[in-house]
Amino acid sequence: MRLQSLSLTNFKNIASASLEFSPKVNCLLGDNGMGKSNLLDAIYFLSFTKSYTRVPDSMLIRRGETFGIVAARYNRNGIDEELTAGLRAGVRKSFKRGGKEYKRLSSHIGLFPAVMVAPADLELVTGASDERRRFVDMIISQSDPVYLDALIRYGQALEQRNRMLRDEIADATLYESVEMVMDAAASVIRSRRTAIVAELSEIFDRYYAGIAGDGERARLTFCPSGADHAALIDALEHARTRDRILHYTTVGPHRDDIEFMLNDMHVRRTASQGQTKTFTVALRFAQYDFLRRTTPVAPLLLLDDIFDKLDATRVERIIKLVARDDFGQIFITDTNRKHLDEIMEAIGSDYRMWSVCDGGFNPMTVHEKD
Repeated sequence: MRLQSLSLTNFKNIASASLEFSPKVNCLLGDNGMGKSNLLDAIYFLSFTKSYTRVPDSMLIRRGETFGIVAARYNRNGIDEELTAGLRAGVRKSFKRGGKEYKRLSSHIGLFPAVMVAPADLELVTGASDERRRFVDMIISQSDPVYLDALIRYGQALEQRNRMLRDEIADATLYESVEMVMDAAASVIRSRRTAIVAELSEIFDRYYAGIAGDGERARLTFCPSGADHAALIDALEHARTRDRILHYTTVGPHRDDIEFMLNDMHVRRTASQGQTKTFTVALRFAQYDFLRRTTPVAPLLLLDDIFDKLDATRVERIIKLVARDDFGQIFITDTNRKHLDEIMEAIGSDYRMWSVCDGGFNPMTVHEKD
């Protein structure tokens, strides 16, 4: 899949921008806070119908303006496609493919896959378990609509059960009906999470070793919360009295976690800044590798300030990795021109580069192979 062009109006700090992209590498060079990451977030938004930063849609509209527009042209499996998203304060966003508005935004997920590598990925290691669940859910949802549907059904039933707990509903029959829905959805969620984390761990270990070098071994382990999925309905019934006191549901897939280990020790407790950054970059590269093999089109790879906190050796290894044919169209932001020039030299293919300042994008370099 190739993103051919992107047009933005009143998106974050970008008043107006229109860019035509290289099919291989696109570089955004500039100081922090100028709009580089915002452009990547616009691309992410078109893939997932929401911001990578998870802010409300109203906050994506440029300050002082009442609307925003994100529009793009893609080539997907040899067919030209158009996506348009309209944002207006106080109004539900409009999201269209080929001029036709989606009835359910969830049906868009996975059609235009993308992987973002960003400084906020540190939260995968240091943050709460919901960050790691979201990471796994995003991977599976882009390649498995059945899983996404189960995730939505489970979330709706969980919200209903928690509301009943807060309202101190005592009717056991009502709880049983909701818990049956949760149990059916949980069966799909738990089985897919178990399989995907195991598969992802093998891919991830290869990428981590490729960046860190020999002597460091990393792995992922799925840690389900409470009872096995086959017995969730029994666990929910058993926990009902406690949950009514606490006013929330204490067992189920919404409390699962993924354990991150480095040399058989927890990453969050023992890893250096460089090791942690290596860990998160390898996680995202493994995500890309998995999606490349399981989705109909190659994902876009969005690399936001990827080299921060890494020594020169690890930077060089990452550059060699992204230069491989495994990766399709790439978008990179950096404050360091040297890093970008080294990547271009290593890849030796088409690229375009822009200087970014105060939400403006000025073309610097266009290199097209004969």
